Amino acid sequence: MSKKYSIGVDFGTLSGRAVLVDLETGAEVASAVSEYAHGVMDEYLPDGATRLPQDFALQHPRDYLDVFSSAIPAVLKEAGVNAADVVGVAVDFTACTVLPVDAAGEPLCFQKRHASNPHAYVKLWKHHAAQDEANRLNETAEARGEAFLKRYGGKISSEWLVPKAWQILDEAPEIYGECAGIMEATDWVTMQLCGAETRSSCTAGYKAMWSKKDGYPSPDFYRALDPRLENLVRDKLSPGLIRPIGAKAGEITEKAAELTGLLPGTAVAVGNVDAHVSVPAVGISSPGKMLMIMGTSTCHVMLGSEVKTVPGMCGVVEDGVIPGFAGYEAGQSCVGDHFEWFVENAVPEEYRLAAKAAGQNIHEYLSEKAARLKPGESGLLALDWWNGNRSVLVDVDLTGMLLGCTLQTRPEEIYRALVEATAYGTRMIIETFNESGAPVEELYAAGGIAEKNPLIMQIYADVTNKPIKISGSPQAPALGAAMFGAVAAGKARGGFDTIGEAAKVMAKLKDVAYKPDPAGAAVYDKLYAEYRILHDYFGRGGNDVMKRLKAIKAAVL
Repeated sequence: MSKKYSIGVDFGTLSGRAVLVDLETGAEVASAVSEYAHGVMDEYLPDGATRLPQDFALQHPRDYLDVFSSAIPAVLKEAGVNAADVVGVAVDFTACTVLPVDAAGEPLCFQKRHASNPHAYVKLWKHHAAQDEANRLNETAEARGEAFLKRYGGKISSEWLVPKAWQILDEAPEIYGECAGIMEATDWVTMQLCGAETRSSCTAGYKAMWSKKDGYPSPDFYRALDPRLENLVRDKLSPGLIRPIGAKAGEITEKAAELTGLLPGTAVAVGNVDAHVSVPAVGISSPGKMLMIMGTSTCHVMLGSEVKTVPGMCGVVEDGVIPGFAGYEAGQSCVGDHFEWFVENAVPEEYRLAAKAAGQNIHEYLSEKAARLKPGESGLLALDWWNGNRSVLVDVDLTGMLLGCTLQTRPEEIYRALVEATAYGTRMIIETFNESGAPVEELYAAGGIAEKNPLIMQIYADVTNKPIKISGSPQAPALGAAMFGAVAAGKARGGFDTIGEAAKVMAKLKDVAYKPDPAGAAVYDKLYAEYRILHDYFGRGGNDVMKRLKAIKAAVL
């Protein structure tokens, strides 16, 4: 009997990547990356003439189809694997990333008459222009005593589905009226594979206020938000099509076979979220173990034996990560993006030339220089809100800050301070969970940063004063998706019947972990105390200067 394989496709912020996994050994036998041709559209639409407003972050769904047509054939070719031996495929996606579609499931931005309308495109997870709608939603829900609000730490983020859908209605009612559905991108790309619409219980639960027990909020609540939203769920969200993670969404269609090179009839799993699929990929199967998926942003995911209310969490969903557990999610909106902004905008040419001469990229060069600094040596302190705050303040109108610069401040000192700021943000999340009765006992990390940057991971270990275990796969989300693809296929077809069975074969960790340095941890305790003062002063209403500055900027644009 020939070996069997599954494929996971991870759709990130700037690219999609596919991984082909041997279901007998768990080995990742091939991987391929496909960059998005349109990238993140935050200044102009593809027409080059339509300028985007402040806080817009859009994508083009054509790029997602290109991932299927390039990355999946590439892994089959690289491994020399026959498509007949691939038993299952699954996708994961950044979330909340949503798009309006017509009755046939075609994105409205594909239609020529809507090509210059921003609201016809995909709203990426970091589209933060729906904050006004999020504010109104939270005020209404709190005034009405809506029980669902507790599941989201007391606030719904502007990153989530309902504020984004409401913004479409407010600013482009013609798009809202014409669309037959507002879909999570993970559900849309899954539909492109199997030809049938399903809605993931994961995205519905974490991003759209649905629960396994209570369903969506009532039409009366949506009417209280805006009479035009009364039937949002019925008309746009397909509530009857919600399926649990790990379930089979359908099978590869003839059309999808032509696109991907897979065979018709190959099992397709229900779509999932990139962070959540990474949990089984590192072998987490019990409460108290928090996984940080570190990339452009960071998502913090943890299992719990019961549901607790944690201020500022992104959500807690029954069976949301692994069946049988409450799945908690929190996060930071700006991590890798933070460091990338700095190297693109604030690093002198002499550093770039020195990095090139040393055969290093600029991040490697800065990290090497920053590693020579002792904790606290720079005299700098930063706030990590350069793309707003996801947890625990849930406020995208907050902005970044750097304190302590002098004429002697060097680029590597700033780089290290920005790294430290993101570590402080993670510690704030951990402490909030601990204080809320959902203790974080162990830390794990996955993603590009965890894989590539020892300095950052050591700083995180020192700041949190916890050892950090690292994913054994450089593509943990794609590996996790492949695990769910194997479960959708089932044991009878060469896959697995449960995610637990898949994890026993496919999950992996590195042999080494980052351990906190006691001396460094002691200094970071002092710095973190200062961070908390700034965090509460600027983030909890002591001084709303960040929001006032954004308002002034918006008024003069």
